[in-house]
Amino acid sequence: MRVIIVGAGEVGYQIAKFLTYEGVDVVIIDRDGNKLRRISEELDIATIEAEGSDPSAFKEAGADKAEILIAVTNSDETNMIACLLGKAMFNIKRKIARIRNPDYFFNKELLGKANLDIDPAINPELEAADAVCRLIENPFASEVIDFEKGKIMVVGFKIPRESPVNGKKLKSIRTLLNKDFIVGVIERDENVLIPSGEDILNEGDIVYIPIPKEDIQDVARSLKVYSGPSKKIMILGGGRIGYYIASKMENKADIKIIEKDAERCKFLIKHLGKTLVLHGDGADKQLLIEENISSMDIYIASSNNDELNIMASLLAKKLGAKKVIALVNRTDYIPLAHNLGIQSVLSPRLITASIILRYVRKGEIISLTAIAENKAEIMEVEVSHNSKIIGKTLKEGVFPKNSIVGAIIRGDKIIIPTGEDLIKAKDKLIIFTLKDSIKEVEKLLT
Repeated sequence: MRVIIVGAGEVGYQIAKFLTYEGVDVVIIDRDGNKLRRISEELDIATIEAEGSDPSAFKEAGADKAEILIAVTNSDETNMIACLLGKAMFNIKRKIARIRNPDYFFNKELLGKANLDIDPAINPELEAADAVCRLIENPFASEVIDFEKGKIMVVGFKIPRESPVNGKKLKSIRTLLNKDFIVGVIERDENVLIPSGEDILNEGDIVYIPIPKEDIQDVARSLKVYSGPSKKIMILGGGRIGYYIASKMENKADIKIIEKDAERCKFLIKHLGKTLVLHGDGADKQLLIEENISSMDIYIASSNNDELNIMASLLAKKLGAKKVIALVNRTDYIPLAHNLGIQSVLSPRLITASIILRYVRKGEIISLTAIAENKAEIMEVEVSHNSKIIGKTLKEGVFPKNSIVGAIIRGDKIIIPTGEDLIKAKDKLIIFTLKDSIKEVEKLLT
């Protein structure tokens, strides 16, 4: 498979890194030679220094043999023109583009098959806002990913000292909690593992577990990690992400947005119904105190400045906010932010890269998310009629060592499986896997 990536920024780099790891033939085009040199030094891929809308660059990249075009420059217009070139001149079957401007993104006729034929268009700000809203609704979690249109969630959270599972072997947890329960991934310090029944959970471990949506609060209470609903929320930054979060949540909680730009404040006041908009600096200690930061259930730092988001989150936490969420684009800042004690750190760029990757996987991949600083992935897949795993039970060990099936979705039924469960055609599986087992999992599914 040949994949052409237009744009060598963080999103393009992350996608190229994943694909080259799996042996995909990748060519990346960007006009910035410095970005291309960074990629060439780290990854064994072809690079072309040119505009993303240059037909000659596409020819040099072998676009006539490409199956997928991924356009992720910082310019919506460049991304759309690249997709148009891919369609009109080279007949590339699938064209994926990052589209941030809502006037373009919501124009289904423009992006549809008859015109640009972009499938899918991905809006990183909307995706990041959705991820934040899931955390607002489940404030005990550090990360929440939804599958099967929200019917089942994979929830990541830290094991507290008082949890009944602290110090317990995984094989004893179902009996202890009287709940169907599987831990898909354990993140422990710098290590990430797919556990077995003999592994022991420790205080401070971050675990990822699949839970049917209606059972989340009960499971959280059983594990002693439950915290009540978020009723008071403060947002630093009224840009697109802050605006999308407020518009989704303002009917469920009291929201304050603090925005520096006076013109942007006018926009927010005009387009938001119940949100209180404050003109000021959301990282100003005195302003935070005056606006009762200590009573806030959640403080969200969603400005366009990574450093500001990290520092403001630390300040809000020190001043008494119950939970802080920081939006951080630079991937090298994410572990730093975690180590400083910020409960939830989300990267719009990594979220975008994860969404794009599901469209270049082998097998019937419905959705895919990278977790634990990209050391593990969660796949939602449909079992095809040709799959090698049909008729096998999970205890037969058909899946590679560093992978585990966390849930089976069969029609309207969600099964948290045991080793006795049988895999059938058309089942949808939630699979946790480390990077070194991805290829083996894909072979089983094709």
